[in-house]
Amino acid sequence: MISLILAVIIGLLLLVWSADKFIDGAANLARNWGISPFIIGVLIVGLGTSAPEMLVAAVAALQGNPGIGIGNALGSNITNITLVLGFTALLANLPVRSEIVKQELPLILCVGLFSWILMADHMHSRFDGILLLTGLFAVLFWLARTAKKQQSVTDPLLEDSVDELPDEMPFKSALIWTAVGLVLLLVSSKVLVWGASGIASQFGVSDLVIGLTVVAIGTSLPELAASISSVKKGDTDLAIGNIVGSNLFNNLGVLAIPALISPGVVPDGVLNRDMPIMMAVTLLLIVLGYGLLSRSRYMITRGRGAFFLMIFVAYQFLLYYQH
Repeated sequence: MISLILAVIIGLLLLVWSADKFIDGAANLARNWGISPFIIGVLIVGLGTSAPEMLVAAVAALQGNPGIGIGNALGSNITNITLVLGFTALLANLPVRSEIVKQELPLILCVGLFSWILMADHMHSRFDGILLLTGLFAVLFWLARTAKKQQSVTDPLLEDSVDELPDEMPFKSALIWTAVGLVLLLVSSKVLVWGASGIASQFGVSDLVIGLTVVAIGTSLPELAASISSVKKGDTDLAIGNIVGSNLFNNLGVLAIPALISPGVVPDGVLNRDMPIMMAVTLLLIVLGYGLLSRSRYMITRGRGAFFLMIFVAYQFLLYYQH
C-alpha cells in the first residue's frame, strides 16, 4: 500500500513539473515558428495545461482502466469550478472583463450538454470519441479566430496570456524541453495510473471514483497554482480564463480519449450523479459570473467563492458515502 501511495504522490509531482516544462518548450517552438503570441497564449498554453489529464486518460485506457480517464475529465471540471475557482475567489473578487471569457462561459455549458447527450445511451463509443474530438478542433478554430479578432480590441485575457508566456529560449532548447516534457508526462502518467488503480483495488472502490477524486484533484493542481499566481499579479481574467479553457479541453479532448482507445459501457454514477453535478456547477458559474441573481454583474465575489468551496466539500462527502 505504501508503494502505491508513493507512486501516486511521485506521479502527480512529476506530472505537474513535466507539464510545465512541456508548455515552456511547446510555447517557444510555436514562437520560433512565427505563431502569434495571442494564439500561443490562448491555444498552446491552454492545451498544455490539459496535457496531464489527456496523458492520464490515454494511459489509463490503454491499461484497461478507462473509468480513471472518464472520472478525471468530469472530476477535473467539477474541481476546477468548485475548488480552484472557489479558493481563488477567496483571495480576491474576480471581475469578468474579458469578452472571450464571456463568450466561453455559455460554451462550456453547451459542450458539457453535448458530451452528456452522447453518453446518455450508456455507451462511450468510438463514434462518440470522434464527435468529441471534432468538437475540440471546432472550438480550437473558433478560439484562434476570436483571439485574432480581439488583438486590436485589447482584450484583458489576451494581454494577461501574452504577459504570462514563458521566457524565450533557442529553437534547439525548445525542442529538447518539449520532447523531455512529453516523455516525462507519459512516464509520470503511467506511474500515477498504476498507483491509483492499485489503491482502487485495495480499498474496493471503482476506477471512476479514484479518477473523480485523487487523480482529478491532483491534475487540477496546475490550474490552482496558475490561478493563485494570476490573482497575486492582478490578472483576474487569466485566473478565470484558465479554468474555463481547461474545462472546454477536458470535456472534449480528455473525455474523447477513453472512447477512442477503450470504448465500452459508461460507468455507474456518471449519468445520474457526476454529469448532473458538473452541469449544475457550470450553470451556477454562468449565473453568478453574469450576475443574473444580483447587482454584482460579471463578478465572482468572495462569498460566491466560499459557496463553491462548500459544494466541493459536499461532493467529496457524496462520493465517499456512495462508493
